[in-house]
Amino acid sequence: MNKDKVITAEALTKRFGSFTAVNGISFDVHKGEIFGFLGANGAGKTTAMRMLSGLSMPTSGKATVAGYDVYKENEKIKQNIGYMSQKFSLYEDLTVKENIRFYAGIYGMTNQFIKEKTGFILQHLHMEKEGDKLVRSLPLGWKQKLAFSVAIFHDPQIVFLDEPTGGVDPVTRREFWNMIYQAAENGITVFVTTHYMDEAEYCHRVSIMVDGRIDALDTPKELKRTFNASSMDEVFLKLARKATRVAD
Repeated sequence: MNKDKVITAEALTKRFGSFTAVNGISFDVHKGEIFGFLGANGAGKTTAMRMLSGLSMPTSGKATVAGYDVYKENEKIKQNIGYMSQKFSLYEDLTVKENIRFYAGIYGMTNQFIKEKTGFILQHLHMEKEGDKLVRSLPLGWKQKLAFSVAIFHDPQIVFLDEPTGGVDPVTRREFWNMIYQAAENGITVFVTTHYMDEAEYCHRVSIMVDGRIDALDTPKELKRTFNASSMDEVFLKLARKATRVAD
């Protein structure tokens, strides 16, 4: 794994009035790494992700994403990342091809590039016959794979995945993770939040937030050793029991 840092955070903090949602978190993420960002509801992970993706301004601390400062260059950050949420962000009343064209256009891709890569994506997803179908007609697993392909259409340095596998069956989740592995092998850094602790095992490293702080950060193997646990689920429960907050 390449050790080039594509995300750095130093004492990154976000306050809303007297409430500190993210409390001085510090970490680095490397190029091509699959980085799990875990925490119970209320831990602050969504707020942290919004700061890193250029959607929310920090209160204090430092951070760079894809080499750009989160305070001064958040528009540059948005151009160099992909983002996929649990709701997939696809337009249900547009066709598969129209969704691809729409998002590619946002990132300024040329018509020729869009045409060529659309064909590649549809072939790769075995969706050649679905290109002119409305997205609402697709099975959930297909929507999920399409949304991920759209999120990395412009070859971003980093893709943020916010609980991307919610509501899909275990087989489809595993297929989705195969796509994540492939993206990482191609040099895209994957920053992923998930509630599925088996998915945490697939990450190169995992951080676990509790009440706005990062309480643990290491490889799944080392976290299990440190906390004398047989699974990441057990590690997570040991840390989450300390939490006092209940809403993000």
